[in-house]
Amino acid sequence: MLDLKWSGVLELPAVNYSLVRLKLCPEIAGLMRSFDYARTQAVAVTINDNSIFNAQTGFRRAEPSKVLPLSNSGTDASTTGLKTLHFSILKDPTRPLNTSHEYQLFFLESNDYSINQVVLKYGSLIGGNPLGANPDTLFLQGNVNTNSSSTIFSTRFTEEVWHKFGLVLDFVKGTTQVYYSIDNAELAPVSQAVRNNLVGQGQYNFWILKKPIGANGDISKSGKQPSNINEGVIFGGIVAEDSSMNGCISTSP
Repeated sequence: MLDLKWSGVLELPAVNYSLVRLKLCPEIAGLMRSFDYARTQAVAVTINDNSIFNAQTGFRRAEPSKVLPLSNSGTDASTTGLKTLHFSILKDPTRPLNTSHEYQLFFLESNDYSINQVVLKYGSLIGGNPLGANPDTLFLQGNVNTNSSSTIFSTRFTEEVWHKFGLVLDFVKGTTQVYYSIDNAELAPVSQAVRNNLVGQGQYNFWILKKPIGANGDISKSGKQPSNINEGVIFGGIVAEDSSMNGCISTSP
């Protein structure tokens, strides 16, 4: 980044908690015990004109996964077996995103950095939005090498509510299923467990990557970005759950 400190990228906003409650399933533990993360701190991730990394002048990006304990090593147990990745995302009313651009807000990247196996996108996607969807939409897509438009689930990115996701990632069978709700509502399945190549383990990344428009050739170093930007999103409730034992998936806030 260009002379940019993390203190100028990350903020701790005063917002309602994103509720996440992990449980030990009765059939596993013989009793119900809850681990309540209701009072964890949300974090706002922002980008501006200086959010340029490693000469990638076509992108504007900020990736707190590199400085906060939001991610994993790339080869650890969080990308093996059956895992449910919980996270929540909230619009930053003071820093709206530009719906003319495509954004990546979360992705699982293989350990060799060759592919994104799961990615959450927003805005006007390069190549067109599925079924002409409104750009003010979150798109949860699968492995980009399998099908660049493989949208597993989408929802309007409405304001003033937490959008909560539970991604059930089966690294053995190669499937992905999406659970979703807003605010304090119980997570519910919004997709089937669909085939999705998860080979390669990798790292969970929570960030903002804003792609350019009108790119020609290397998208990371071409295209247009507006000036004087001040954009951001708010993340909360990020936790990985081991669902290997009897398929336990926590759904209650």
